[in-house]
Amino acid sequence: MTDNRADDVAGIVAATHLYARGLDLFRPKEALSAYTDDAYWDAGPVGLKRFEGSEEILGFFQADADAMAEQFHIITNHIVDFDGPDDAHGTNYVFSEGKTKSGASIRAIALNEDEYRRVDGVWKISGRKITPLTAPEMDGFDA
Repeated sequence: MTDNRADDVAGIVAATHLYARGLDLFRPKEALSAYTDDAYWDAGPVGLKRFEGSEEILGFFQADADAMAEQFHIITNHIVDFDGPDDAHGTNYVFSEGKTKSGASIRAIALNEDEYRRVDGVWKISGRKITPLTAPEMDGFDA
């Protein structure tokens, strides 16, 4: 554990950005590296599914990479609360937009409700629930 919570917050924010970069550069394993092995990723509220564990999450990230022609995720407005030396929870906003390979447009502005855990000295996302802040536009997204 570091003595400086600012370093911990920076590590948590870096995990959320690593996830986004992995998705946007179509590198599913990089996106997955931001998550613990036992994590969940729940996008049910935006019309997708809930995935449990690294194998299911990687499968979705790979399907996303296969389906999308272009995409971006901007993740911002992080708030982090610590539950212990190696556990935290928090929220951040995500703005995502892109086009599928079939030409459909997608757009979502949502709130990520996250759980975080430090694993081998590195902060990772151990759970994420994605809730829309505006009506998501996901027609044509089949991942």
